[in-house]
Amino acid sequence: MDSKVMYSLSYGLFVLSARRGDKDNGCITNTAIQVTTTPNRIVCAVNKSNYTHDMVLETGRFTLSILSEEAGFDLFQRFGFQSGRDTDKFAGFEAHVRKDADGIPYVTQGVNAWMSCKVVSATDLGTHTLFLADVLDGGTLSSAPSATYSYYQAHIKPKPAAAPSEKKRWVCKVCGYVYEGDELPADYICPLCKHPASDFEPLA
Repeated sequence: MDSKVMYSLSYGLFVLSARRGDKDNGCITNTAIQVTTTPNRIVCAVNKSNYTHDMVLETGRFTLSILSEEAGFDLFQRFGFQSGRDTDKFAGFEAHVRKDADGIPYVTQGVNAWMSCKVVSATDLGTHTLFLADVLDGGTLSSAPSATYSYYQAHIKPKPAAAPSEKKRWVCKVCGYVYEGDELPADYICPLCKHPASDFEPLA
């Protein structure tokens, strides 16, 4: 099967945030859709390796910030390329954060809308958990179009810098990091976004 067929599916991009005790955290996700209007419910798939996943699983609450085409790459670096287990992702970002009625943070920079959600059920998908949730509250912040994954790839993610080299190069399809070497190790992990070698492709 041609794995690139999956790239034809359209995805939005979101910051999913949670609060447990006095700890706030958030992660980037590209899987969130409305599934019913009465009741108003959405589903979100969250990778189990994300610290935010465990917070949502335990508390049953989260907010979803819908990223717009005005989002900068630094927003993806902050919420997507580091772990909340050892980093306070909201540190120094307070001017671009508000909280819902229960104190769960949502992002206001590079975002066109937000939702406050309560988990109804959680389905184990192996590497991910699919959360079905009621939308309790939300608001519109901007009229800017929502960012799709395709828009991110074409306009937000930095392009690999062209550098003269005799070595072979592979580029991470997620964040654009370029690895140079005779061969890309099968167990290689991208130092920026932590994705595996399977997410790299040869750079011409």
